[in-house]
Amino acid sequence: MRARDDMTFPPEEYQRRLHDLRERMAARRLDAVVITDPENLMYLTDYQTTGYSFFQALVVPLDGDPLMITRAMEESNVVERTWVEHTRPYPDTGDAIQELVLALNQSGLGNKRVGYERNSYFFPAYQQDRIHTSFQHGVLLDCFGIVEAGRLRKSDVEIDVMRRAARATEAGMSAGLAAAVPGATENDVAAAISSAMFRAGGEFPSVMPYVASGPRSMIGHATWEGRVIQPNDHVLLEIGGCYRRYHTAMMRTAVTGELSESMYRAQERMKAALAELKSLMGPGMTVSDADSIVRRIISDNDVGARLVTRSGYSIGIAFPPSWDEGYILSLNPGDFSVLEPGMTFHVIPWMWGVDGDKTVGISDTIRVTDDGCESFFSLDEDFVVHTADAATLTPVADLQLDAAGEPTAAQAAAAATGEP
Repeated sequence: MRARDDMTFPPEEYQRRLHDLRERMAARRLDAVVITDPENLMYLTDYQTTGYSFFQALVVPLDGDPLMITRAMEESNVVERTWVEHTRPYPDTGDAIQELVLALNQSGLGNKRVGYERNSYFFPAYQQDRIHTSFQHGVLLDCFGIVEAGRLRKSDVEIDVMRRAARATEAGMSAGLAAAVPGATENDVAAAISSAMFRAGGEFPSVMPYVASGPRSMIGHATWEGRVIQPNDHVLLEIGGCYRRYHTAMMRTAVTGELSESMYRAQERMKAALAELKSLMGPGMTVSDADSIVRRIISDNDVGARLVTRSGYSIGIAFPPSWDEGYILSLNPGDFSVLEPGMTFHVIPWMWGVDGDKTVGISDTIRVTDDGCESFFSLDEDFVVHTADAATLTPVADLQLDAAGEPTAAQAAAAATGEP
């Protein structure tokens, strides 16, 4: 392992991760693992690239040095970003799977028990079929989850990085809420969010912001499509801020007009769900218990809304197409996994179908502590209400951003009140 001081985390963090992985390998009697999931590669080595649609793999033997197989163009990411000393690049005209099998054979692993990530998005079935055909003398075993078991609990240094992501999330959400005024387009709001996130130190997120106004909020995962925000509208925003591929996420809602009684009651239901969960959430609680708290409170409403999804999911390292780690652990009914310190969740007590035609949301990213839990955010949870006429509102293009990437206090107040 190359010692270097310019990676996301100090060398001892990667040494711990590799040591823990090898303990899990030994428990499963694996002589080596082939890691292809981009998030797992990042977790183990700090390797990242947007070119992960090309085959890439880290071979980790139980003993001996790991080696990285990448497209030749991506080898510089191994050299410049990671502690990995041994690489086997293949050209665009080469055969990545044959390079992998050759590497296994030449490393003395050709007749050993080798784990591979059968569920990896970027190790498709046709490539898995080829390695099964070519790796003739060893045994291939599915090792899904062997790295993820380490990712579930974030270390203190990971929490610090997620706090950096949270600053970008809050900056983007503040800017988006200020921009979500009558006369602005959804594109204007998305631009304000993105600019603020990036100015606040955020990096490209695994999913760009969700911006859905009016009736479009009823469309699952809808994002901006140029619709003009109208008076007496509502705008649902969901943002995932990113720093060094670690994410935190947040939902908030803006209303352009008087806050109706049903929207107020929806707001209070979601705030109550978050408050109740945060008062009880901690080590020893099961995933099912956490889900039940949120689901019970949200379901007990008189505004015609319901929670149509899981109530939360693990969040941390992510590459497109998603910012969540829900495939590792989600807050779902009937899951009796136990919460532990260092676990981090995006909790989503959103409400689909208020008055039959509105979707609203208030959410939080929470970490489990030794004796409870805490939020990564300080942004107010109440709906932001813009009551001014569209004609007098500050144009979105004229909003000024402060050093943190948020609208200045004066500009935010002008956007909210209609003052020029």
